[in-house]
Amino acid sequence: MPFLPNDFIIPLILETKLYRLRMLCEQDLELDYEAVTSSIEHLKHTFGPNSNWPSEDLTLEQNLEDLRRHENEFKNRESFAYTVVSLNEGRCLGCVYIHPLKSYLKVDKDNYDAVIYTWVRTSELKRGLDEKLYITVKKWLKSYWPFKNPIFPRREIDWDKLHRNR
Repeated sequence: MPFLPNDFIIPLILETKLYRLRMLCEQDLELDYEAVTSSIEHLKHTFGPNSNWPSEDLTLEQNLEDLRRHENEFKNRESFAYTVVSLNEGRCLGCVYIHPLKSYLKVDKDNYDAVIYTWVRTSELKRGLDEKLYITVKKWLKSYWPFKNPIFPRREIDWDKLHRNR
């Protein structure tokens, strides 16, 4: 069963008064790399207690591989990675990932139809962008995407309830 209906048109952009979401692609390498490497400690906690991304020694080439993978997955309708950029696109503020459920989830898969991760760079936390992005994405998913019950790990469910021990 496909992640999304074949006739669903994937949104390419979401723009607010504060930022723009658009497909993350390899042309974002330098901006994305700077955002990631400036926020390593914060990001390690974003993707779960056992996450090792990003590592302290993340290279530009490794980041490029990640961006290419995200772009290919987006084009193939497998999962969707969006960069969160300033309106003038001079700065990456974070990212949004929309993924299908994976087999490592403990939750009842019949109750959820997508896993959503969001992050903002450390410098944007004190401005409240993390919560603003979460609220915006939640509304966007409800009003535009075909998901009935997406799940936001760390926000709406505890990590230990979500992931199997690896």
